[in-house]
Amino acid sequence: MGGTATIRLYAELNDLVPTDRRQRDLPYRFDVAPTVKDALEALGVPHTEIDLVLADGEPVGFGHRLADGERIAAYPRFARLDVAADSLVRPPPLPEARFVADGHVAALARFLRLLGFDSLCDPAWDDERLAQLSAGEERILLTRDRGLLKRGTVVHGLLVRADDPDEQLVEVVRALDLAAAARPFTRCMACNGVLAEVAKDDVAGLVGAESFAAFDRFRRCGSCGRVFWEGSHADRLRALVARAIGRGSGPTRPDG
Repeated sequence: MGGTATIRLYAELNDLVPTDRRQRDLPYRFDVAPTVKDALEALGVPHTEIDLVLADGEPVGFGHRLADGERIAAYPRFARLDVAADSLVRPPPLPEARFVADGHVAALARFLRLLGFDSLCDPAWDDERLAQLSAGEERILLTRDRGLLKRGTVVHGLLVRADDPDEQLVEVVRALDLAAAARPFTRCMACNGVLAEVAKDDVAGLVGAESFAAFDRFRRCGSCGRVFWEGSHADRLRALVARAIGRGSGPTRPDG
């Protein structure tokens, strides 16, 4: 049976719809009652961006079907308000923050590794592979592709708004409240492997003669074998880490 519901988007969810549809009631007409998920995604809002849905003031899940005359209110993640007890759409929390990123935000994945977060990325992976990794390995899917986040198999995801990778890192850390969990300079930015401090003699011949003579502390990736040390990029990386998490960068900076 057809009808018309009213949908209202709140806060930054309005960024995902055209200007003339922001901050206003949106009539949603239907012949066959759609689910809340389908209706909101038809407007352009991926379900992964929504933290709370109310139907006539009562919390509902994504499977709730619209009714004629019903009023739907959709809210994003709340920075200072925990609605876990009320929300029927928030997925269960993950045991740790791990990521998979599509090729369009590959630099962001590298920067998350800089902060110590397990972050997978391969530009060759298609949408199906990315969705499978996100669901199968309980990873947060990072992308700028709304269509990818609308896939039903994707439970944890974040639509990245910023264009610049530095800004993307700050955006993700703040949106997911990652600062306290960050362990800067403990993961390989190249391959995602874990770094371990090694004796200087162990990397003789693996780094340039000038760098070997100038530095005494080195870390090596347990996966790809790449060696890192405090070099010319140290100040830039320290500044990026400090901006993203708001604290010191730790004892070791990667280079090379």
